[in-house]
Amino acid sequence: MLLGFWTIFEVASDPKEGRNDPISKSVLETAQLPQILSFIEPQLRLHSGFILMLVAVVFVYWLLFHTTIGFEFRSTGSNPNAAQYAGIKASLTIVLVMGIAGALAGLAGANQIMGVLGRATPGFSASIGFDAIAVALLGRSHPIGVLFAGLLFGALIAGGRLMQVKAGVSIDLITIIQALIIVFIAAPLLVRNAVPWAFKTKDKN
Repeated sequence: MLLGFWTIFEVASDPKEGRNDPISKSVLETAQLPQILSFIEPQLRLHSGFILMLVAVVFVYWLLFHTTIGFEFRSTGSNPNAAQYAGIKASLTIVLVMGIAGALAGLAGANQIMGVLGRATPGFSASIGFDAIAVALLGRSHPIGVLFAGLLFGALIAGGRLMQVKAGVSIDLITIIQALIIVFIAAPLLVRNAVPWAFKTKDKN
C-alpha cells in the first residue's frame, strides 16, 4: 500500500495555478485515445478504449474457459479446499487472479485518463469500483454477462446526466434503478437462504 501511495503521489504532483489538489501532467496529444463515431456526433466521448474493452472481454473469456489455468481459477473460486485437494495450488492461484484483476483495473483507469479526462485527478475513478461489483453481480461473473451489464450501467449513468440537464430529472433516480436491479437479481438467492425449507420439496422433485 505504501508503494501504491508513493506511486500516486509522484504521478499526481504537478501544481496548477488556481488549484490546491494534486493532479498529474496532461496526457500528450499523441498518447490520447482517438475518438470514434465523432463523425456522427462531435460531442460523443466514445473512444477507442471501447475496442480495448472488447478485446479484454474476449481475452478473459478465452482465459477462463479455454485454458488449464482458467479451469484452476474457476475451481479455486468455487471451492478453494476442493481445488487444493485436487492438486491445485490455491494460494498461488488466488495471487495470480488478483494480479490479473489489478492489470484489468489499471487498463480501465488508463482508458479513463487517456480517453476522457486527459489527466489523473483526485477521485477520477469516483465510484467505478463499487459499480463494478454491481455489474459483476448482474452479469453473474461471466465475461459476456459482465459486458452487457456494464453497457447497461454505462447507459444509465450517461443517460442520467443528460436527463438531469434536458428534462430536470434527478440523477438519483438512476441510482434507485441500479439498486432495484441488484435487489431483483439477488432476491432469489436471499430468499432461498432465508427460508430454505420452502424449497426442499421443489428441489427433491
